[in-house]
Amino acid sequence: MAGFLSDLVQYRRLWLMIVVLGIGGTHLSGFQMSVINYTSPYIQKFINETWLERYGSVLPQETLMLLWSFIVSVYCIGGMIGCLCSGYLTAKFGKKKCLLLNDVVLIIATLHTGFSRRAKAFEMILAGRFLEGIAAGIHMNAHVQYAGEISPKKLRGFINVTSTVFLALGKTVARILGLRDLLGTEDMWNVLLSFSGLVALIQLLFLPFFPESPPYLLMQKEDKAGCLKAMKQLWGEGNYHTEFDDLMKEKAMTKGTKIMNVLEVLRERSVYPQLCTMLLLLLSLQLCGLSAITFYTSEIFLTANLPENIIPYVSLGVSISELISIVFCSSIIDRFGRRKLLCGGYFLMALILVLLETSLLLSDQFLWLRYCSVILIFLFIIAYGLGPAGVVIAVMNEIFTLSTRASAFVIGGIVIWLGLTFTGMIFPFAVMLLGPFCFLIFIAVLLISVVLIYLFLPETKGKSASEITEKFQTCQFKRKKRHQAVEMYAAEEKTFCTKL
Repeated sequence: MAGFLSDLVQYRRLWLMIVVLGIGGTHLSGFQMSVINYTSPYIQKFINETWLERYGSVLPQETLMLLWSFIVSVYCIGGMIGCLCSGYLTAKFGKKKCLLLNDVVLIIATLHTGFSRRAKAFEMILAGRFLEGIAAGIHMNAHVQYAGEISPKKLRGFINVTSTVFLALGKTVARILGLRDLLGTEDMWNVLLSFSGLVALIQLLFLPFFPESPPYLLMQKEDKAGCLKAMKQLWGEGNYHTEFDDLMKEKAMTKGTKIMNVLEVLRERSVYPQLCTMLLLLLSLQLCGLSAITFYTSEIFLTANLPENIIPYVSLGVSISELISIVFCSSIIDRFGRRKLLCGGYFLMALILVLLETSLLLSDQFLWLRYCSVILIFLFIIAYGLGPAGVVIAVMNEIFTLSTRASAFVIGGIVIWLGLTFTGMIFPFAVMLLGPFCFLIFIAVLLISVVLIYLFLPETKGKSASEITEKFQTCQFKRKKRHQAVEMYAAEEKTFCTKL
């Protein structure tokens, strides 16, 4: 407890910066991805009314659904474009300036969505969501990298997980404000959509008072004095020479190497183990079954005979459970390590899905199993928060050096946005074909992920970027040696057989 209070005082400026970064970073992504669900009926009604007033005819249902699907999907399209731009922007201008510019884009976007009702133009919602998607693609990458680069080694795991904490917080805030008792009404839906502009304005006003990340200043700008000054501002007067020495080692390893673009990273064979590890983590995260749980939540709550007016509050409880579990994950990640939390989290999620599958199949014969299904949903979300939700981003931030990190995050971001689009399009059809049996796919993915992570992911707890890179290279060398030994043995056996 004394150590915690000491860290709280010593790093007080760092904690303030984490909050400013978070509310204008992944918090907004979580909010924007969730809030559209609560404004859906009101936006569709607004489109109908606007069309009728303009053209004097009722909008066909097929056209309405097409326009609504554009409003939903244009956010993902904007996200992919923003993600592609983020690598260049963060390398050229740094994370701080990149986020400040992004805040301006977000404010413009929310002005479009906020005034669309007064202007009677649903096209403004389409434009606003597109700009919000671009901003999300930029700030998700910039925020995660920025947070990782300003953290001292002993708090790196905790601070890396804060980006996921703010993502979950954004989802929770959207659920709270989207309640019909607050802004989730026909008169206030445009105000609800504009909330993210207010948060972006807060970051725009306060972020200039904090420094750029020390690694960027030292290795990209060659500003040793600026790096030391930033460390002193963020970490107080304590001893930060160990972290500075680690940065100097990383700089020596990448001497003469500037920040690499996406094509250069894809051509750099030494980074392939890290890229494969990142893809494994992202694919396992997207195919872990969370989409299935989200899809079935309302149906399970209804079959459990929960009153319809209570269901939004129970769903809010699910979001709060996710938030609390990720916060708890951030407090234990530096104690237990990344591999244990990932493997343990995925194994628990697989076990819970097995129980949920059984519960759904037998719920017509045993009515009490319907209530067990509700409990299992909460347990699944808690296991998700304790394991992959918090740890994946932390590991991604740690396994790359500064020269490859920005472009690696671009590649990872594209995988995430494509995954969101793909699952959104394909998953409903999978549910139609397989029903509750769709959980079997996710159970298999989870168990395979546990095995692969155990075999190929080195522990990154307490290690510098250069040490982690060396670990990957050592593992790669050992695999290469084993492969060469097998080939040599096969050649010798072939020669022996020929002589016989």
